Amino acid sequence: MRRCEWVGDEEIYINYHDEEWGKPVHDDKVHFEFIVLESAQSGLSWITILKKRENYRKAYDDFDVNKVCEYSEERINELLKNEGIVRNRRKIEASINNAKRFIEIQQEFGSFDNYIWRFVGGNPLINKLKDISELPAMTELSDVIAKDLKKRGFKFLGSITVYSYMQAVGLVNDHIIGCCSRDV
Repeated sequence: MRRCEWVGDEEIYINYHDEEWGKPVHDDKVHFEFIVLESAQSGLSWITILKKRENYRKAYDDFDVNKVCEYSEERINELLKNEGIVRNRRKIEASINNAKRFIEIQQEFGSFDNYIWRFVGGNPLINKLKDISELPAMTELSDVIAKDLKKRGFKFLGSITVYSYMQAVGLVNDHIIGCCSRDV
């Protein structure tokens, strides 16, 4: 079975690739989860974050945005001691800030899903990549979304991180031609 070349042979990566990456997400809880995880990943490898994902779910109240936005300094200190997640104060503080901004977008657009999918007209962008070397790190669209998120007060979500998020939630399908998970 042919997969995108970045997958490798670790089961956690194979499962993520086959079951999630590039599949359209329309659940705000999942959107928030990937915003937290992608911003935590900044400067690290994605496999590191995938291996910590269950720890994040426990540490972040299963990504309940309404709980995360209320985290106090005491809670931040608890998270900084949690060896199961990335213990970076700025990233943890950003996740709490981003929870607040996420809720503001939900209030403005009815859901975060409504907000984010409007950037692609409601349909995934399907790239026709033949090789991993063609895989972009960011695009003009990820620049636009990152700028809009920044304008709304989000942190740790630059264009490269936003493009990774877009891939994760299926706003863009970057499975290479011939990949078993391409579906198109």
